[in-house]
Amino acid sequence: MPKVPSASPATGKPTPSSFIHTTSCNFVDTAGRTLLLRGVNLSGSSKAPVDQPSYILDRFWENGEAGTESFIGQPLNIDDGSADVHLARLRGWGFNMLRFPVTWEALEHAGPGKYDYEFIDYTIRVLRKCKVYGFKVYMDPHQDIWSRFSGGSGAPFWTLTACGIDPRNLTATQSAIVHCEYPLAHIADPATLPAMIWSTNYGRLLSQTLFTLFFAGRDFAPHCVIDSKNIQDYLQEHYIEAFGVLADRIRDAGDLLDDCVIGWDSLNEPFEGLCGWDNLSIPPTRQGSTLKKGSYPTPAQSMRLGMGQVQTVENWSFGSFGPSRDGSVTIDPKGVKIWAEPSIETEDGVHERWGWKRDVSRWKLGSCLWAQHGVWDIETGFILREDYFRYVPSTSEPVEFISDYWRPHFLRFAARIRHAQPEAILFVQPPVFAPPPKLDGDDVLKGRAAYSPHYYDGLTLITRHWNWFNADALGLLRGRYSNTLQAVKIGEGAIRKSLQEQLGMLKDDAAILGSYPTIIGEIGTPFDMDGKRSYGWTDRGRYKGDYSRQEKALDASLNGGDGPNGVNWTIWTYCADNTHDWGDGWNMEDLSLWSADDLPEEDEAHQEASLENTLNGDDDPSTLYDPTVSGSRARLLRNHSKMSVVNHHAPSRKSDQTSVTVVDAAVASSLSLAALGSMSVKKKYRTPERQPCLEDWTADPYGFLTSGARAVRAFCRPWPTKVVGTPKDIKFDIQKACFKLVVRVGEEDAVVENEVDKDGKEGEDEKERRKATEIFVPLVHFGAEDIVQPRAGKCEVGMSPSESGDEANGSVVSSGRSSAVGSRWPSSVDLPASVSTGLDTLTKDRDCDLMEKRRLVDVSVMVSGGRWEVEGQTLRWWYDVPKAGEGEKEYTMEIKRRAGVIKPTQVARGARRSRKKTWCERFCDEQCCIM
Repeated sequence: MPKVPSASPATGKPTPSSFIHTTSCNFVDTAGRTLLLRGVNLSGSSKAPVDQPSYILDRFWENGEAGTESFIGQPLNIDDGSADVHLARLRGWGFNMLRFPVTWEALEHAGPGKYDYEFIDYTIRVLRKCKVYGFKVYMDPHQDIWSRFSGGSGAPFWTLTACGIDPRNLTATQSAIVHCEYPLAHIADPATLPAMIWSTNYGRLLSQTLFTLFFAGRDFAPHCVIDSKNIQDYLQEHYIEAFGVLADRIRDAGDLLDDCVIGWDSLNEPFEGLCGWDNLSIPPTRQGSTLKKGSYPTPAQSMRLGMGQVQTVENWSFGSFGPSRDGSVTIDPKGVKIWAEPSIETEDGVHERWGWKRDVSRWKLGSCLWAQHGVWDIETGFILREDYFRYVPSTSEPVEFISDYWRPHFLRFAARIRHAQPEAILFVQPPVFAPPPKLDGDDVLKGRAAYSPHYYDGLTLITRHWNWFNADALGLLRGRYSNTLQAVKIGEGAIRKSLQEQLGMLKDDAAILGSYPTIIGEIGTPFDMDGKRSYGWTDRGRYKGDYSRQEKALDASLNGGDGPNGVNWTIWTYCADNTHDWGDGWNMEDLSLWSADDLPEEDEAHQEASLENTLNGDDDPSTLYDPTVSGSRARLLRNHSKMSVVNHHAPSRKSDQTSVTVVDAAVASSLSLAALGSMSVKKKYRTPERQPCLEDWTADPYGFLTSGARAVRAFCRPWPTKVVGTPKDIKFDIQKACFKLVVRVGEEDAVVENEVDKDGKEGEDEKERRKATEIFVPLVHFGAEDIVQPRAGKCEVGMSPSESGDEANGSVVSSGRSSAVGSRWPSSVDLPASVSTGLDTLTKDRDCDLMEKRRLVDVSVMVSGGRWEVEGQTLRWWYDVPKAGEGEKEYTMEIKRRAGVIKPTQVARGARRSRKKTWCERFCDEQCCIM
């Protein structure tokens, strides 16, 4: 690795010790060590206001039209102490990087140019909390299929009105599938929304139109002028400035740039709309982001539907072997149009609520804007210009969406971000699975960039099942195979190999940008597999808490980032308000690594006491969820707001019949009586579990990290966080809990002179203090016996290893000789003792000192050279760097748990603590209400 510069390549200013370089295809610290930044998206919950998950129809349209919704409280509540609990958990899992989604709607929902500064200031408070816990953050301007009001997330309501659309008619015209109105507004049953059906909106009129206007309105919709600007410029300017205002505010905070917020992602999963479409009457053969599932109209049919005309369209189903044609379906909008009536504005085009003035001489409301541009004839339904979007009008050349339209937008956005944060790392995210364009020629990246594509195992994501076969989806899209059959991969070994190869292809794409690192911005797996089997909804609850299938799927995906790839990633997602009923609270997605519904049940005595204290006499069952009630499972997840009854049902289970759902308006996506069973008096109540608190880190760190976690063994995995040299190969066998690392080091990898640990003790030998390779060694896999089994272990809480007769020293194999190396065992919390938690339950000085005496992991380590030492969950490894002329060296390390693999049943105690069944329970299933 070349020597890191002492000055920033973007500004020429000297770099502080916390500065992260992007060079030689890696993130690199100022000492010259390769960094692997891995973590999570915080959070999927940020797609919507705290009280308006996607399944709630009540006030959905009204709040959007009024612009009164607030996103304060997303992604975490920092006023009740719960943010500390969630962030401590994420840090305890080893994560050091957060992707931080923020939507345009959250910033500018009140109207064009009207910014929600209260939310912006709240976001800064959340970012400061993330900084306290040592996270690096990159901001994510998030969207899915344009807006919440088109079935996704992102843009504010007024943008649809500005484009001449009446979003209340989307469902009737099938211009978009909106969760809270599915399947139809008057018979909405949002719990029946099929998996990933929201993604089909990319193939429907709303998204196709809006993204075309946003990226290419000047070329394809020149008549669409508002406030004397083409709609493209109007939308892009507002979008870019909204995030520019947020970036300015983060800069003005004075303590976040570069130390915490290291950069900005570009627009999440940008879509080409109709740009480049060959024939409007024929479905595309190459646009991989359009899922075939359910009704599948062509653009021509969508335009007719948008004008209220009956159409018979293709219908598709998606099975284990992918999409297949499933007949046709007739859609009858009954004359309802997607296009807003002229009456919403004055005769001269002024909108009294939003304030703009439309050029009514060129753009008339009430009619399809594509018909106004001569694409089709409304009266006959005839398409006049099938290839209207195929060519760039000004050049007559075939459209290349990324270079013609995405790239100019990216340059404008990047310039605005760099104005606020000159050192910002620009995370480059082109459309899904598309290689990026060259950008260095524009002098915009300036040595500070990263490639940030997304990757999901699509078959598992859509079918909600871990299959014994899969396909090389990226290879198919890139033309690697002549037919689909060649892309099929059979067996888990072949699937894992294929996933690793596909992530390797994405890493190779970064070379187009330059010698920049790759971070997979989103990767993950669904946890509601197989009919929510793991939630106990099938097979009489036999598999409740069993996430073995999800573990295999997620391990296979994250293993793709290991091996020779060594890529960075941020998993999608962590939602503090996830529930089994509604998942992440958005379009029935359920990818959160943690759920309150997976917290362990309390002891029966505590349950009975809680019931007795809570449900005496005529007590309202809603007090079960009162944040002021001791023992409430919701007390750390809720905002201060009133209880409301929602007029729809939660998803039905095979083991329960739910008749009513009671939801706190502040966390409607996180709590429902359905999650705890029927309100029938015949059935025993399930008592809310106690929420974790920070003192659990001290009392039971293993339980703290596993409680509520799903497939924790897959994502809480060992990996090198900082490497002297570069990682050549990373392997982790989850079944054997065996980690292997091979590093390559050359003379250029010598640690920068005088770069020593700041906390090195005075008088200590410099060799003892110099920068080392650091490896995260999770106690989830390598925990000491008294940590994993706190009740059965010999070591009492707070007792040092020496007091219990257990040695704290590791064994090192080097040059055929063994030597004992002393180790220190500091606090497992890995955060400053001065952290303010906002909770009375944590006495920092006492508990952190108590944890100083506990050993977290118990490892057997073998190295081919050098010496190692463990502190908490970090293993530091020192080895010699070759001198000039010696050539490269390779070092190998293998880590295992001395006491053997921690059994999955031990991990599962974080989901459900097992107890012996009574004689009654042995004969009666959980549905029995007689005994």
